[in-house]
Amino acid sequence: MKILAVGDSYMPPHYFRRAFSGLHAEHDVQYIQVDPAAHFTPTSPSELRIKEYQGTPGELRRHMAGVQVLVVQGAPVTDAVLDASTELRLVGCARGGPVNVDVEAVSARGVTLVTTPGKNAEAVADQTLAFLIMLARGFPRAQRFLDEGHQLRDNWEGARFIGSDLRGQTLGLVGYGHVGQRVAHRARAFGMIVLAYDPYVNVDPGDGVEQVRTFRELLDRSDVVSVHARATSENIDLFNASAFDIMRQGAYFVNTARETLVDEDALDEALKSGRLAGAALDVVRPTAETGRHRLLRHPNVVMTPHIGGATHQTLLQGAEMLADEISRFLAGDPLLHIVNQEVSTP
Repeated sequence: MKILAVGDSYMPPHYFRRAFSGLHAEHDVQYIQVDPAAHFTPTSPSELRIKEYQGTPGELRRHMAGVQVLVVQGAPVTDAVLDASTELRLVGCARGGPVNVDVEAVSARGVTLVTTPGKNAEAVADQTLAFLIMLARGFPRAQRFLDEGHQLRDNWEGARFIGSDLRGQTLGLVGYGHVGQRVAHRARAFGMIVLAYDPYVNVDPGDGVEQVRTFRELLDRSDVVSVHARATSENIDLFNASAFDIMRQGAYFVNTARETLVDEDALDEALKSGRLAGAALDVVRPTAETGRHRLLRHPNVVMTPHIGGATHQTLLQGAEMLADEISRFLAGDPLLHIVNQEVSTP
């Protein structure tokens, strides 16, 4: 079987090469990397349906002859790419959401599409706990103190930076999927009380997590609220002025999920008024403004540039998950993470 693995600047081919080593003996596995500087202007309906991609469809088409399995992370998969191989049977995308793949075109051609949900869960959970510690201990303010050229003269001056332990505090999780469950496990190890609100999940009583019935109850009872929900058209600005008003005075807010879940004007006001004691954000909405993000003017805010899943282990795990799916596909076994379930798998 001919397999084409397409890397990009975020996930170079060596991750696929390492994960696919077991396929080399019996199959023709080829590796390419798209040119991050190559761009195209989307014009066709298929091209307009994809986003967050790197490279061009033309780059992939040149390598598609005879390909039966196509694997990508961020390369654009359009109808033109799919039609470049009459033998294509499986497309794998090493992401949780295949936004760079025209799912409609894949399904119309009877090709199975698989993804790698949860591949970054461990990494995002780690970052969430790091954020919780940083907020509770007041690290953003302490770091700025040093950045501004100050230094402590003696131990007594350190009183200005006294923070709190995580133990005994109540953590409210909005979303209890791959990431939320791992955050709960870590938080309980720190002695936190964990609540979860997720109308689509039944929390296992053995997890030691209390499932609350309403979003309002979670906000009202939590010392820290951490967001781990999927972004949908229904939950845009889920955290708005009303939500922040319900939260406890002096609570903390953490978002390692998606920027569309938060009304940043409302968050800014909640920080300005002192309603919130601090916030940690891995995602924010893009703006036309240049320079420092406005929320960083608050001394109790920590922000990172969407790096929750940016670890070597995450990338390798995504490649390994696809290698496992390919092996299942070749053996005729059921696939684990099919996106277009309506397409029957040979």
